[in-house]
Amino acid sequence: MTRVEAREAAIAAPRAAISQLPLGQILDGDCVERLRELPTASVDLVFADPPYNLQLGGDLNRPDGSQVDAVTDDWDKFASFRTYDDFTTAWLRECKRVLKPDGALWVIGSYHNIYRVGAILQDLGFWILNDIVWRKTNPMPNFKGTRFTNAHETLLWCSQGEKAKYHFNYRAMKTLNDELQMRSDWVLPICSGGERLKEGGTKVHPTQKPESLLYRVLLATTERGDVVLDPFFGTGTTGAVATRLGRDWIGCEREAPYRDAARKRIAKELPLDESALATMQSRRDAPRVAFGALVENGLIPPGTQLFDRKRRWTAVVRADGSLAYEKQTGSIHGLGKDLQGAPSCNGWSFWHYDKGGEVVPIDAARQMYLLATED
Repeated sequence: MTRVEAREAAIAAPRAAISQLPLGQILDGDCVERLRELPTASVDLVFADPPYNLQLGGDLNRPDGSQVDAVTDDWDKFASFRTYDDFTTAWLRECKRVLKPDGALWVIGSYHNIYRVGAILQDLGFWILNDIVWRKTNPMPNFKGTRFTNAHETLLWCSQGEKAKYHFNYRAMKTLNDELQMRSDWVLPICSGGERLKEGGTKVHPTQKPESLLYRVLLATTERGDVVLDPFFGTGTTGAVATRLGRDWIGCEREAPYRDAARKRIAKELPLDESALATMQSRRDAPRVAFGALVENGLIPPGTQLFDRKRRWTAVVRADGSLAYEKQTGSIHGLGKDLQGAPSCNGWSFWHYDKGGEVVPIDAARQMYLLATED
């Protein structure tokens, strides 16, 4: 088997797994059972917001006597720490199985559960890359005045193991942070105002996460077209942000009211324009390969039809590596930019082609070329 053939086989295996995935679906029922139905090594990222096991006893009241809308739902109640640990081990084990070798996992929690979750993560072989402190700009006060205000939550970002590869858009994060290296303490508001989903004036979900938090997580550790799995989908924050950023998603959620709210919410989301989704890259992340090299080496021969993901435009590859659409011609980047009326276009991710019945971006051919030409 040649190196190019080996690369094609490596790309085909995960592509076959992806074709079996319930993309854009919210799976009902127990998350552990539903995770077991997903193919091994088929997901790029897991974002998990599990029950915190808050162990709340009795009602919580404000000084004026009004009751605080706290988490009292059955899904957050566990008979013992051992029961919670067993549940945590079960869903984390399945997440580790469905993640690709270079996939990563994010889990968020509070002091009630994050230390137990972290220990189990390490026991299962995950490698903690960072603990992120989400510092809330507008936290709920401690009404009894008996403790410090709980003003933060903790996120753990993990790779599959100590030596495992993982994806990090360092340059995009630095750009997002005004050209300063992004720190591990994130100052973001809690979910409130128009973003907070309500029915009849009542919160649909007591712990809905802000979209800004998921935006940063997905922008930092995924690329367009990646598959993001959320085993505790709730009202669909992960799905809404993933849709906007051009990522595929899968959710698990056992509570019907949450599923209904999530579907309505995500149905209103539209992906950002291709040019708006482009992010800053470091030089090492942007290999320099001319599209013409793929044409002259037969990876994408002249006459191949290329199209955007939504199949709005279909262009033909010409012998010199340029593309032709009706009377318009140009490079993969230039023609893509002109057709969209956008200021720029990354042609490698914009243009796709049919390869053995599967639709793949032309970047897949570039990766095969790079592997075949490595020293």
